[in-house]
Amino acid sequence: MNKQILANLALKINVKVGGRNTVLVDAVSRRIPLVTDIPTIIFGADVTHPHPGEDSSPSIAAVVASQDWPEVTKYAGLVSAQAHRQELIEDLYKVWQDPQRGTVSGGMIRELLISFKRSTGEKPQRIIFYRDGVSEGQFYQVLLYELNAIRKACASLEANYQPKVTFVVVQKRHHTRLFAHNHNDQNSTDRSGNILPGTVVDSKICHPTEFDFYLCSHAGIKGTSRPAHYHVLWDENNFTADGLQTLTNNLCYTYARCTRSVSIAYYAHLAAFRARFYMEPETSDSGSVASGPVGRGLQSASRSSRAPGGPAVRPLPALKDSVKRVMFYC
Repeated sequence: MNKQILANLALKINVKVGGRNTVLVDAVSRRIPLVTDIPTIIFGADVTHPHPGEDSSPSIAAVVASQDWPEVTKYAGLVSAQAHRQELIEDLYKVWQDPQRGTVSGGMIRELLISFKRSTGEKPQRIIFYRDGVSEGQFYQVLLYELNAIRKACASLEANYQPKVTFVVVQKRHHTRLFAHNHNDQNSTDRSGNILPGTVVDSKICHPTEFDFYLCSHAGIKGTSRPAHYHVLWDENNFTADGLQTLTNNLCYTYARCTRSVSIAYYAHLAAFRARFYMEPETSDSGSVASGPVGRGLQSASRSSRAPGGPAVRPLPALKDSVKRVMFYC
């Protein structure tokens, strides 16, 4: 059998059982600016939608969050089914009435914050939230709704608990490409003729007043590399442009499924696609799938949501707590 296949399998098995494949040297020596100085949690969020021909299948939202500090290499993931083609993540923060306990707070942000506290013994004092899959026309609708959900989730854990939040939208679906000024200069191109990994553009082709930048963090293997476009919609941590760009680039080197840098560390994307395989077809005779009862501490990884004026969305099967704490989606 091919050694590369065996190596890839070993990488995936290791993280699925709770191991760690890569660690940044700067993280171990606590030299990552605005991350290693105080407890910091890094979130990733994405929503995947059904194919255009599917008229009733729910969208799947996924949120992952780092569970180790200062290494920031292990990410627990939670998934939730929500209304068809709903881009806002409805289950970030939820409040419902329980016959015995009264008003109960929950949601994916709250559960992941609790999990971080249990794993590290520290309460996050800084939140960095990377959000994928949002078009420019939805920027501020998503920001207002999801930032408010983050605030409420924090406040539900402790009065006056409001860690500083940086909210970044990541886009890959665009037509911008970057090229070296001199293709014959080996110091500015890689073997495939693409720009070198780690190349950043934050002027000329960026917005004149807003905080955005293009980052090509990966080495293109075939074809022309497509940089990721990062839009910083909210920044209470007062990142400098260089600081956030360096952090974002470094995170792309800790991707657990390979030994090279990637374009974006898309764990939430993987979790959402994995969850879609857990759903039964709408034509299944086995009926709906219900989540298990909500336990103490970490709650069910999935809940149903209801589209306005429509039927309730069938929830995803519940995940065991031992599964939710590891990178099961890799």
